[in-house]
Amino acid sequence: MNFMAYVKYKELTKFFDFSRYIETKDLPWYVSDYIYGDERILSSYKTFRDHGVFTTKKIILFDNAISVRPFKEIYTIPYNSISSCSILYRPSKVELKFDLESGYQLRLIFVDMHKHEKARLRLLYSTICMFISNQEQSKDIINQLVENKIIVKED
Repeated sequence: MNFMAYVKYKELTKFFDFSRYIETKDLPWYVSDYIYGDERILSSYKTFRDHGVFTTKKIILFDNAISVRPFKEIYTIPYNSISSCSILYRPSKVELKFDLESGYQLRLIFVDMHKHEKARLRLLYSTICMFISNQEQSKDIINQLVENKIIVKED
């Protein structure tokens, strides 16, 4: 007798369509309440009203859909809870997909991304992959992200 297993992954959050990178200094004041100890912000993005913050320890998503419901929802996803990840490049869009150990999926979409923004996301993705697999992180890459001094290599 053959059995076929079917696992349906549930989406953790709504889709976040991040449209621009934002400097750490331009983040709302309350973001610092979710950053602890020696944790550093690697990169931050914004939708029309929401924020996504990638640190050296986790992803923090601020869902500010107050017009739909009268509260904010904050998702904190530690890198050690991610079992696999992928990145998809399209002409002006990048999609990051994370499979969490809980069986949930997290999909983050970055729209209107050009060469420099794609280079930042490539570095961010490779850094997250190193965190997930417990590999030694490149201090050079982390500093490029933290200081927003991304080196774009010509094709």
